[in-house]
Amino acid sequence: MSELDRQARPETDVELLFSLEKEALMRQHRMVAITASGNSSIERFYAGSTVFVTGGSGFVGKLLVEKLFRSCNVNKVFLLLRSKKDKNAQQRAKDILMDPVFDSLHKHRPEFVNNVLALEGNVSKIRLGLNSTDWNTLAEQVNFIFHAAATVNFDEPIKIATLTNVRGTREILQLAKSCKNLRSIVHVSTAYSHATKSRVDSAVKEQFYESPMPPSVMIELAENMDETKLNSMAQTLMDDWPNTYSFSKALAEEIVRTEARSLPICIVRPAIVVSSYHEPTIGWIDPNNAYGASGLILGKMTGILHTAVANQEIIISFVPVDIVVNTVIAAGWETTKQQTNEDDIKIYNVTNNRSPMHWSKFKIN
Repeated sequence: MSELDRQARPETDVELLFSLEKEALMRQHRMVAITASGNSSIERFYAGSTVFVTGGSGFVGKLLVEKLFRSCNVNKVFLLLRSKKDKNAQQRAKDILMDPVFDSLHKHRPEFVNNVLALEGNVSKIRLGLNSTDWNTLAEQVNFIFHAAATVNFDEPIKIATLTNVRGTREILQLAKSCKNLRSIVHVSTAYSHATKSRVDSAVKEQFYESPMPPSVMIELAENMDETKLNSMAQTLMDDWPNTYSFSKALAEEIVRTEARSLPICIVRPAIVVSSYHEPTIGWIDPNNAYGASGLILGKMTGILHTAVANQEIIISFVPVDIVVNTVIAAGWETTKQQTNEDDIKIYNVTNNRSPMHWSKFKIN
């Protein structure tokens, strides 16, 4: 085959992967050099700070913790963790830090593990399930809050979705209001919080939309109504929303709009989060997320998946997890500079709409 023919031939999947990997490695080397220089204004902004992260055991949360230590030189990270499978919060934190996403940190900054402190709690509980001592410790020490905890199960019973995603956000804001040295708080929502049935083929802008109902009413129903009766009412309550996840996240945003006026807060709305583009390693994914959208990609690339039925004109809203985490961190930096009130709360949609990829490009051969 001539060189001209080779240049004219479309890239195979393998060639494309090698090309992308080469590009990502080059970006990674540049990023390491920039971080080592200490010239990043965001790095200097977070350096030496104390951070509270909810959802630190999840896909976004793990990479967020890793990035804060690797690139932002934070001093301490508190994780809100509940006991699970006969393991307490401290044991779970130890397991979390063994994930391969932390391999580079273990190699180059092994002491970081001593600065990850687990607090026993549960975002679905009043006062986050924290005891008074831990609540007061956070109030005294925390500079930044990243609220990434949520139940993301589309079929979650409305009671659990409400107590976790809606009331949990209210409790986070109560904690934030008690923090003496808080500089900013980032609430991680979803690009689909207001992607309702009536807005199909319409853009969801970076703004607040009308809430499906008062969040306080939904919380009261979840707290007091018989769960069977509440489940039977769910479809009527949700009306225009496709599932309990997007419905509850819309209510959580309304909590932020109405109850966070005095706080330096913003909202980040990622679309469908998939494996990393190039940080800290190419293609990292939490094993628990190797399903759904990520599973579709893995299925295609490994040859396990042979067919898929889809509208070829629909945009695939996949966003790499490291892009999401970088946005979350940058948003926290930007928010500190704002004078926050209801009209000033910024919302950042993290999607691929500027460079859309349609299902027609996602061919399964």
